[in-house]
Amino acid sequence: MATSSDFPTVSAVPAMAALLQKIRDGSDVAAAEHEILRITSLLEDELNQRSAEVVAANKELENFSYSVSHDLRAPLSTIDGFSRLLEGAVAKGNTERSTHYLQRIRLGVGNINELIAALLAVSRLLRAPMAVQAVDLGALAQGAFAALQEADPERAAQIEVQPALIAQGDPALLKQLVDHLAGNAWKFTSKKQRAAIAVGSQAGADGETVYFFRDNGAGFDMAQAEKLFGIFQRMHVSSDFPGIGAGLSTVQRIVMRHGGRVWAEAAPEQGATIYFTLGGSAV
Repeated sequence: MATSSDFPTVSAVPAMAALLQKIRDGSDVAAAEHEILRITSLLEDELNQRSAEVVAANKELENFSYSVSHDLRAPLSTIDGFSRLLEGAVAKGNTERSTHYLQRIRLGVGNINELIAALLAVSRLLRAPMAVQAVDLGALAQGAFAALQEADPERAAQIEVQPALIAQGDPALLKQLVDHLAGNAWKFTSKKQRAAIAVGSQAGADGETVYFFRDNGAGFDMAQAEKLFGIFQRMHVSSDFPGIGAGLSTVQRIVMRHGGRVWAEAAPEQGATIYFTLGGSAV
């Protein structure tokens, strides 16, 4: 299959004009016709590829818009409801209830701020320029888990990280990716008596390098796997595991910017493994 760099796009216009002139002049007609067919085929391939990209982008935008509107509506409803209750409590002079309602309103405002911050982070992620170089994902993972363990020294965790886990990509983006995956594994093993987390790589079916973060945590039902990487999509209730569901969505966008793909395997209470590749790291 032709790569994007093979597609002639705008530069094909003068080339096609020159080939048509050759045909009119009667010079090397067969070769010119062959080249025209080749360029036409490449242009059709590019058109099909771009059409597929537009369809995928529109679908993602539709899902994104739905998730944003849905998840912003919930805290706004909370604020509206407790504002009405606060109004009544103030009218009755009930200071204790008024304080409680104010706390709930502030919690709702905090949730909205979290959602907006996550949206801005995703937006910056999609616009940021990339500087591709060799990055040791193992070293990044060690640093991420060391910080998590320092913040929660009582946690019993067995963490195994493959040394010299070298990948090609943007250092800043890959650090975000590793931080999110490490934090995800740490969070969803929090209810285990002893967390077991492994970070490494393996050869894919076509020889590409597949990186993974594996844990023995809460896992999830694979029947819901399609929503795992959606923005603000959660597989567990917030009372069990806090968060707004933006981490894996960010991971997916980082992977896609590197020309790779990401997927998961899991089972309820049997842990989960997040796999990803980094493609040509040229996006």
